[in-house]
Amino acid sequence: EAMEDRFLTLLMTQIKNQDPLNPLDNAQVTTQLAQINTVNGIERLNATLTKLLDGYNNAQAMQAAGIIGKTVLVPGKNLTLSEGVAAAGFKLDQAVDNVQVQVFDKSGNLVRTANLGEYEAGTATFLWDGKNNAGNKVPDGSYSFKVTATQDSKTLTPTALQLGRVGAVTRSGGGFVLDLCSLGDFAFNDVQEIY
Repeated sequence: EAMEDRFLTLLMTQIKNQDPLNPLDNAQVTTQLAQINTVNGIERLNATLTKLLDGYNNAQAMQAAGIIGKTVLVPGKNLTLSEGVAAAGFKLDQAVDNVQVQVFDKSGNLVRTANLGEYEAGTATFLWDGKNNAGNKVPDGSYSFKVTATQDSKTLTPTALQLGRVGAVTRSGGGFVLDLCSLGDFAFNDVQEIY
């Protein structure tokens, strides 16, 4: 409104003080009116976009706060064995003939190798029964895993996904950060699945 008033005042002053021998033509006036409409339209568009972004950020904040205490699947290779069971996952960009998971102890020693078979593209989870390759139970604790896949004799590397419990959510810069306790901090956008 204020910008339009200033523009119209300026235009009227320009018309009053125009050179009678070289008056403003209709094209000049039309061009100037079009310019003020363009500027006005951009200002309205910016205001609308700001409102939309505020609404999006508020919705994302509510969604982020809602996952506190839940278990999420995020990129990583940590595997926690608790009461003889551990779970993790992987993400495949394409269908494969076989997925192989190798589990390692804290010293990097291979504990278990398991072939999981065929999988379609997408995200999947697996369970480890806490047994080593000899079929014996190993102690609860922290382990790591590596996942590989094969398709038509070609070896692929799926994205390894670890399970973590959300302890807290904080706003940081343009997004939200999830505190997954012992696993550390992850961006809200890193979450592949929520359980």
